[in-house]
Amino acid sequence: MIALLLALQVAAAANGVTVGAIPKQQLPATGCAAFLWSSGEKRILVAMAVADPAAVRLSIDGVVTDYPRTAQSGVGGYGFAGVTTYGLGDVTATLDMAVAARADLTQGATVPDATLRIDRPGHDTIIMPVAGLIGCT
Repeated sequence: MIALLLALQVAAAANGVTVGAIPKQQLPATGCAAFLWSSGEKRILVAMAVADPAAVRLSIDGVVTDYPRTAQSGVGGYGFAGVTTYGLGDVTATLDMAVAARADLTQGATVPDATLRIDRPGHDTIIMPVAGLIGCT
């Protein structure tokens, strides 16, 4: 499965679409944010999802943009759904994540397993495994 996901990422990059690193991010003044890193040998911060106002920050083709939430379903936690769709212009991003509370974390949780899917008309779909942490203020 991971080999398939990596192959899809490579194919998408060959088609001129890249998902890159976003710069260091800060917690919002209020509410929760999910910080998501790529899974693999080289971990990079690729997304920050904010619960309110619901949006995800991504770097697509070298441009960092906030994409507002357009739909959500399922149970997540800390202000997030299990599956959330974000979109702006021709970009649709779908974040499917499991949220796990831990006794040793205060004001947050882990995201042990998630996928980030990027769809754009005329481009290959990118499906990237990610994982991370949720922090709340």
